[in-house]
Amino acid sequence: MNTDERREQILYTLKQTNTPITGSELANIFKVSRQIIVGDITVLRASGHNIFATPRGYLLPYDQAKEEQLATIACQHNDDNLQTELEIIIDNGGKVRDVIVEHPLYGEIRVNLFINSRRDIQLFLAKKEKTNASALMSITKGLHYHTIEIPNMETLELIKTELNKAHILIA
Repeated sequence: MNTDERREQILYTLKQTNTPITGSELANIFKVSRQIIVGDITVLRASGHNIFATPRGYLLPYDQAKEEQLATIACQHNDDNLQTELEIIIDNGGKVRDVIVEHPLYGEIRVNLFINSRRDIQLFLAKKEKTNASALMSITKGLHYHTIEIPNMETLELIKTELNKAHILIA
């Protein structure tokens, strides 16, 4: 398989799933190094393919025809309420697309999360604990934003109500 064929197959593989695939998994599938995959993803992005890099791997965005509405919510809490925040969003019908903080020097920092289920929450928190990493919100005293996917505005209002009850939502 030549380079162009491999890149087409990488795209095909990403299109077949709605869950992230790591660079290492792609490297195993195509029997090349992870660094080759990183280069392939860079070339695919440069050629116009909208491939997201998440903490759990690479992901193509959802089919535009099926894409739900997006909303941005402002939140503030400490590390102890991270799981609560994510569970409120997921349990009330939302999906967490990303986290955004406003850094005083660098401006907006946005990290793709694509958390869609309680299992995704557990995987995210386990990785945070295993790596002993701080949440991005730690650099802004807990203040951050999430882009969330919602099926309708009623779902957004429910999520906001529950986050407000938990003293997480910034009105």
